[in-house]
Amino acid sequence: VQLQASGGGLVQPGGSLRLSCAASGRIFSIKTMGWYRQAPGKQRELVATITSDGRANYADSEKGRLTISTDNGKNTVFLQMNSLKPEDTAVYYCNLDAGYRSYWGQGTLVTVSS
Repeated sequence: VQLQASGGGLVQPGGSLRLSCAASGRIFSIKTMGWYRQAPGKQRELVATITSDGRANYADSEKGRLTISTDNGKNTVFLQMNSLKPEDTAVYYCNLDAGYRSYWGQGTLVTVSS
């Protein structure tokens, strides 16, 4: 299984970005897909996940600014991020939890700076 993330980049504070992650390969089941991030010098942390039946879970600090969604027909997960802050700067990693195994993408860098 391969996860290809895209959509990162440089954005000014208050701006928006939409991350995408497409899963390919032999996927037998999907429990959740989601996004985690790792800022410099910090541990990787949850941003948001979504179950195969569409139930979303967000980190408490991110509720209201983010929307996670999927296009299950194409095994793709999206993360719409609004009102971005400098502290959102991190490498964002896509995750697919198949239940029996967890898969990670290569990460996409989001930099929020003026």
